[in-house]
Amino acid sequence: MKILLTLIVLVPQLAFAQLASLSGVVRGAARQPVPFASVAVVGTTLGTVADAAGRYELAGMPAGTVRLRASAVGFAPIEQRAESTAGQPQILDFLLQVASADLGEVVVTGVGRATEIRRSPVPIATLSRREINLNANTNVIDAAVRGIPGLSAVTTGPNVSKPFIRGLGYNRVLTLYNGLRQEGQQWGDEHGVEVDGYDIERVEVVKGPASLLYGSDAVAGVVNLLPALPSGPEGRLRGEVLNEYQSANGLVGNSLGLNYQKNGFQTSFRASHRLARDYRNSVDGRVYNTGFRELTLTGMAGVSKRWGSSHWYLTLYDNQQEIPDGSRDSLSRRFTRQVSESRLDNIKKRPLVSDDELNSYAISTLHQRIRHYRVFTKTQLHLGGGELHLLLGAQQNTREEFNHPTAPGQPGLALRLTTYTYDVRYHLPDWQGLQISLGSNGMGQLNRHQNATDFPIPDYNLLDAGGFLLLKKPLGKLELSGGLRYDTRLVTWNNFYLAPNPATGFAGAAGPGAAGAELPFPAFRQRYQGVSASAGASFVATEQLTLRANLARGYRAPNIPEIGSNGLDPGAHIVYLGNRSFRPEFSWQQDVGVLWHQTTLDASVEVFHNYVQNFIYQGRLLNEAGQPVVIVPGNTTYQFQQSAARLYGLEASLNWRPAALPWLALNNSVAFVNGQNADASQLERQGEAARYLPLIPPLRARSEVRATLPISKGRLTGTYFRATVDGSASQNHFYALDNTETATAGYALLGLGAGTTLTTTGGRPPVQLIVQVDNVFDTAYQAHLNRLKYFEYYAAAPNGRSGIYNPGRNVAVKVVVPF
Repeated sequence: MKILLTLIVLVPQLAFAQLASLSGVVRGAARQPVPFASVAVVGTTLGTVADAAGRYELAGMPAGTVRLRASAVGFAPIEQRAESTAGQPQILDFLLQVASADLGEVVVTGVGRATEIRRSPVPIATLSRREINLNANTNVIDAAVRGIPGLSAVTTGPNVSKPFIRGLGYNRVLTLYNGLRQEGQQWGDEHGVEVDGYDIERVEVVKGPASLLYGSDAVAGVVNLLPALPSGPEGRLRGEVLNEYQSANGLVGNSLGLNYQKNGFQTSFRASHRLARDYRNSVDGRVYNTGFRELTLTGMAGVSKRWGSSHWYLTLYDNQQEIPDGSRDSLSRRFTRQVSESRLDNIKKRPLVSDDELNSYAISTLHQRIRHYRVFTKTQLHLGGGELHLLLGAQQNTREEFNHPTAPGQPGLALRLTTYTYDVRYHLPDWQGLQISLGSNGMGQLNRHQNATDFPIPDYNLLDAGGFLLLKKPLGKLELSGGLRYDTRLVTWNNFYLAPNPATGFAGAAGPGAAGAELPFPAFRQRYQGVSASAGASFVATEQLTLRANLARGYRAPNIPEIGSNGLDPGAHIVYLGNRSFRPEFSWQQDVGVLWHQTTLDASVEVFHNYVQNFIYQGRLLNEAGQPVVIVPGNTTYQFQQSAARLYGLEASLNWRPAALPWLALNNSVAFVNGQNADASQLERQGEAARYLPLIPPLRARSEVRATLPISKGRLTGTYFRATVDGSASQNHFYALDNTETATAGYALLGLGAGTTLTTTGGRPPVQLIVQVDNVFDTAYQAHLNRLKYFEYYAAAPNGRSGIYNPGRNVAVKVVVPF
């Protein structure tokens, strides 16, 4: 016992005694300090952020030889070795070279190990927190769409964005929060990603099949939302206060973040609250029932030592999101609201929405409430000369849609999804230059209806598991990589009966013997299996030119609505019908990329082709006469269908920083995708209207001119001015069968922004001020992937404009006070 007590006392002291510290200054062009640069110890979670004068301090480091990495927006990252001695502070300065793109960044998403972007054969893009802050975003997916070509979103109002990559979305794009797969009924249209956008430090996007690492649901790619780890001096509480206002919907956002680290112990906490009323545009005025109220709490605690690291995360998300339906008076075009149940509801006799209601921050009776809770742990261990990575997580998503005006406390849809996730991978020690990684990941799910009246899908259970092998071999300028994976998924549910519920006056879940019981969801049991594979190469032809290519086979099992739907989704105003005989989707995608990188110029062109077998999509259900089938009045009916599909396109970027004008940056990008039905028999039967796939974004381009003033001796640092133009071409290639989609006109939106950092006197923390104006000319437009475009009850309108338009001019002000 005495020996044990002695070890307990001495081991921590010995461990702490081996810790060292480094400090210095990060400089850039003309040896000017680089404010807020990041400095980190490579291979660990230790890091810090420099102050406004470029000074950094990094304590709690392991003694001995370490490799440090300094990086900042607009500069190429640099790594330097240092000899750190316990108890003897060392000084190490960095000199960064100007760069206009992030091709040298290291990513962890979609690759077996940390990989430089330009050496990855799979197209990967990143977005930093600084770039996120520069824009007026309504959610984190909206922020990523603005900054990453090839990424788009299907929207249902300002706060609901579903990520699409190269024309594919929903359960084909896997969203991760710090590596944990986000599971929250993502097949639905009318709710977004349950993540605190203020907490995200970095977004990494894999554009193309990522099934090799993540299995089903990553067949189109991955969006990984990465929060920050604590940074700053040892033993000192750090944090920030963020306040934001946006004029289009009166959004008021507030966030408090705290972090602390000492002797390898790390902890952080963030609380964020956002409140918005109905947004406005020049056509519709204020759009009724598009406000929201959102609260998020995020906590983390962990340790980072020489043996590795282990961190625990807990997040709580609570969002009350209004549900628009687009009903209005036919002549005045003023919005109306539902006051009667659907069977007694007369669209033409609904009362007008008052101006007080349109301008109120109060959440209306008809809304949805989404609560999402996560707890998970990420552990990294140096083991046997290699590295073991382990992720274990549990999350629960409760989604309620309150759509009964006469019974406001009774949810129509009430689903509770519980998910348990594991991900384990081991990076073996290099063997003759060959890097080998083995791993397995999967999940178990239980989805249960609560006190509901609408049942679009049955209660179900799901078990999913897969294993993979990854190989990477550097051969001088050439780097080869590839891998193989096998997945299996079991989906089951029992007979699910519905019957009238006397207590609520609506339908409810019931047993087989209940009066009036019906069986819309007969028992089901099906196992889906698939093999994924990838082979690619990158070749650094010169210091500036990199060539890369990749061939990947992706796999996706059908999701629950696709195989099991048989009812109304009230928030989407759609009756969905599934198909129990669907087979898994398999895709073959080819990617070819050319990247050019030098101090003043970065350019890239990425071309892709994707052929998808058994592609599943929604199509309007028609009767024998070719007319739409109406099952629930006032709601459209869609049935999932399966076909072959072909998608192809490109993304290109050109970023220039003139050598004679180092304060000026010009950034340009363009993205194009075309999606077509590749099933000849279906085209022959359905005609030209079915040629194109649904939800394909139009050609999009973005240009930015940014001027950053040189650092002076005054109190203002990092001052910049920017102008952006976001353009979308007309979309005339759309899924036109029975007017499921219609053509969308092109548009161009001008944005203007400015920002600065004020260094206060007396050593007080700096204040960052950001002002951004989007849609400066208040242009009236409808994005092709805006679902509200189709929220229209009349065949014609007096003003000639159908559906609901996107937000108009938006003036945003953001103030960040770090401390």
